[in-house]
Amino acid sequence: MSTASVNGGHVVATTHHGTGVEEGVGTTALLVAAARAIETHRPDSLAQDPFAEHFVRAAPASAGWPTRLHQVPNGDANPLWGRFARYFGLRTRVLDDFLLQSVRTAGARQVVLLGAGLDARAFRLDWPPGSIVFEIDRTEVLAFKHKVLDGLSATAKAARLPVPVDLRADWVAALADSGFDRSAPSVWLAEGLLFYLPAAAEASLVAAVDRLSAPGSALAYEVKLEPDLMAYRDSPLYTSTHQQIGIDLLDLFAKEPRPDSAGALTKGGWSASVHMPFEFTHRHGRGPLPEENDALAGNRWVFAHKP
Repeated sequence: MSTASVNGGHVVATTHHGTGVEEGVGTTALLVAAARAIETHRPDSLAQDPFAEHFVRAAPASAGWPTRLHQVPNGDANPLWGRFARYFGLRTRVLDDFLLQSVRTAGARQVVLLGAGLDARAFRLDWPPGSIVFEIDRTEVLAFKHKVLDGLSATAKAARLPVPVDLRADWVAALADSGFDRSAPSVWLAEGLLFYLPAAAEASLVAAVDRLSAPGSALAYEVKLEPDLMAYRDSPLYTSTHQQIGIDLLDLFAKEPRPDSAGALTKGGWSASVHMPFEFTHRHGRGPLPEENDALAGNRWVFAHKP
């Protein structure tokens, strides 16, 4: 995803960071896939993603990255492949739980993954009968994903409908054309997406989800609330990611103040709760804990429901 502005309610590009999964923000999808692969093979794994390592190996940019903790210099003491990867493992587990609980208890059968990237939830989670997973992302990202999954003869556990459209274009129309029913409850996920959008683009995206969501719908997303991201430039998570795999996350993040999207949802009639990831570390007994100069200090996970 590139940085963007808003025009007519759509997210519109202003600067392009690259295409596919080989450069720019696309490469962060490979970073998360590698972290999920490492998490999968931990003896105390929080989440299982057997497809993740295949994405990592299939892309030249990440083919040499570790997919097992024993391949990591210094193991869990490595800021990138230890603590940061464990964060992504925890995030995966928490969002898995949210999606499954939402479809099982609220009766929603439409799941929309915004900026789906290399998310394999349609293939690895046990969805209730009748579930439909819409995956919105750029054509080239989905093409890479399909190539890998087709090579594995992977079978989805829900009806899976890829929606090949850039979120900077009219994704709402593309989603409708794919069969999305705005009169039926839906569950939405924006994982690792909003960091890269300017404030107006985030607000526009959340407002669109609100308009498209029937009563009984749910939404989960992740935001960063630091007033000054650059204050954490020397954080071990950022420096190690840049040094070890060449990704400068702070160069990719939008650095303007963030909107109060949870507050906007609440005003629109949703119930919304905002959580620090460390709460779930305590809940599950494993995951990252706060530390000095912590790049995760401003991270928040938001869970919202529309009565």
